[in-house]
Amino acid sequence: MTATSGLQGTSIRGFLTARRQRNWHWTDTFTYIYLILGLLLMFVPVVWLVLSSFKTPAGLLEFPPTFLPLGQIEAEVEGHDKPLPLFKVTMEDGSERELAQIRRVGIVAQMVDPAEPDVRIDVPIANREPIREFRLAVENYSKPLERFSFLTYFKNSFVVTIAATIVTLIINSMAAYGLSIYEFKGRNLAMLFVIGTLMIPITIILVPTYLVVTQLGMINSLWGVILPGAATPTGVFLLRQYMLTIPRDLIEAARMDKASEWSIYWKIVIPLSLPAIAVLAIFSIIWRWNDFLWPLVVLNRSEVYTLQVGLNAFQGELDVQWHFVLAMTVVTLIPVVVVFSFLQRFITTGIASTGMK
Repeated sequence: MTATSGLQGTSIRGFLTARRQRNWHWTDTFTYIYLILGLLLMFVPVVWLVLSSFKTPAGLLEFPPTFLPLGQIEAEVEGHDKPLPLFKVTMEDGSERELAQIRRVGIVAQMVDPAEPDVRIDVPIANREPIREFRLAVENYSKPLERFSFLTYFKNSFVVTIAATIVTLIINSMAAYGLSIYEFKGRNLAMLFVIGTLMIPITIILVPTYLVVTQLGMINSLWGVILPGAATPTGVFLLRQYMLTIPRDLIEAARMDKASEWSIYWKIVIPLSLPAIAVLAIFSIIWRWNDFLWPLVVLNRSEVYTLQVGLNAFQGELDVQWHFVLAMTVVTLIPVVVVFSFLQRFITTGIASTGMK
């Protein structure tokens, strides 16, 4: 075990210190600087988001902001029902004392020594600093899950994501099968038309799609979120490019054995296209899980809200509960991170095989 651990440590150290030549070259320095900057740009905002999700509402409004979640220490003072916040106060003679604040009036704070609760001291707010400690506001996570039906929103997002991904894989794989295996006049033109739909913004088709969904009676229904975006031009293009690499001899041999087109599609083409299908499944999960605009338009009742629409409920006309928004944003990121971390190898291998650059 010790030898194995040492070997792994050596390989990791060798990977991190690898360079083109024995001596350092300027390209090595540039590469490491570029990679470090990229690492910081990608992960520092995520770390900031996670840490900020554990801050109190007052901590989020502090300026200058703090990186770590800090909570102010409070003390029980005789004669007061609630604990009072503690401050380090610089007195007029230069000495420092720990005083608790009773109230603040303008630029002057009325404070008291917890050991002498009968003596009131007026202190300019510029002469005091809050006494704080590292503290995680876990209630930012517990309260939304208890009071705002976030478990229901999570279930709705899960149902929409799984159902929409299954429907997307079926429809797109069938369309890609027809555009790659069959040879007919206008096949390339049809594919060009499919790719051309990528240039149409969603805002252009938003109203017509909404009218169709209304006529079908799918407003305030999860099916109204699932079905309209089932056929994606990106998915059709990705699967078609992969299916074009399947040897035609297999298809012709299956037809000579009197296999039906459904059997060819289901038993030959689909198994051989699993890498590309896995890539499309990952993309579909990410798209549907993070979708906000269309569910916001279709869903008007809170019991059918998805997570992204549910986050919008924390934003009022006069106040935004940022501590809840940040905490639930972290919750919504967890499934996507888990899926991506386990299936990321399929993205590189699948895209490389489809010819996408």
